[in-house]
Amino acid sequence: MTLAVTEFFTSIAGETSWSGLPCTFIRLAGCNLNCKWCDTTYAKKDGKRVNLDEAFGTILDAGTNLVCVTGGEPLMQEETPLLIRKLIRAKKKVLVETNGSFDIGIVSERAHRIVDVKTPGSGESKSFMLDNLGKLTKRDELKFVISNERDFNWTAKFVKKHDLESKCGLLVTPALTPGCDRSEFRILKRLLAERVLTSGIPFRYNIQLHKVIWGARRRGV
Repeated sequence: MTLAVTEFFTSIAGETSWSGLPCTFIRLAGCNLNCKWCDTTYAKKDGKRVNLDEAFGTILDAGTNLVCVTGGEPLMQEETPLLIRKLIRAKKKVLVETNGSFDIGIVSERAHRIVDVKTPGSGESKSFMLDNLGKLTKRDELKFVISNERDFNWTAKFVKKHDLESKCGLLVTPALTPGCDRSEFRILKRLLAERVLTSGIPFRYNIQLHKVIWGARRRGV
């Protein structure tokens, strides 16, 4: 069995409730969506076939307790759930980042599933599989990337409509969109913080910490 892998690396987890912890990442190749603010477009095609056991060994050799299986879109590959199960059996804490358009039920509930809900600003807001909401557990998190006030209002409405406040973790992240300058991003960051504070919804505000440390263009961090 093989996986199409773009890269392995160990870094500081930049997002989710695990932000700030040492983490080993396996970025799988291929994605079915075209989000306007995607910062890993290279993962769509830039991959090579790696034996499943070799990938597992590479992750174990990195020595971190926390592992993130990401992409691209990792659930496009039928071998991904097997790798996740092997990592869990090896007593690794496993995060799985997925874009919400695939059935998360194929992933072990012992993993922490980080599921994107694409907002209108992404251009992919109709891609989310609503059946996934019924498969969430307290271990999971929904992530919303916000590019403007419309995205935040849409997100708050989505959370209320589906009664998600006590179902799983809720993450919001300001989008660093292509062509966005520092002043625009600073305004967006503040706007999002203000809206989180007044929404009454227990959102966890995320900044992409790895970009703060190493910059937005560097790969493998």
